[in-house]
Amino acid sequence: MKKDIEIPVAKDVHVAMIREWNKEFLDKDWNAYIINDRTTPIEMTMVVSKGYDKDCKSSTMRHGIGDMQPKSFRKIEVVQEDVLGLNNEFFVTFYADNKLYEKRFVFEKNTVTENNLVNIQLINKEGILAK
Repeated sequence: MKKDIEIPVAKDVHVAMIREWNKEFLDKDWNAYIINDRTTPIEMTMVVSKGYDKDCKSSTMRHGIGDMQPKSFRKIEVVQEDVLGLNNEFFVTFYADNKLYEKRFVFEKNTVTENNLVNIQLINKEGILAK
């Protein structure tokens, strides 16, 4: 019976941390973005985020992103510098092609640094993609 259950694999959807200038505070912030790099839209997108370590954990945040067009991106949240010292998990759930998809993305602790920046093509800014 288990062999009859199809579990779809979420491809071409990513989470990235982007370092951006904050005009209000005149400083750079780390912002988490969801990227739909698919050729089809995704619907009813939800993101649950949290930071954790063996001794400490942050609040769990839930974000209703909604529908996203193909080759688009949307900001999830600002991530505080203190939380980057923890493992940061983003659990993404969405519908596409009449199926429910889910995928877990993790930024391991202390890996979100300016030394690890690469160009994120769709956003056209420097950032870090989650594993």
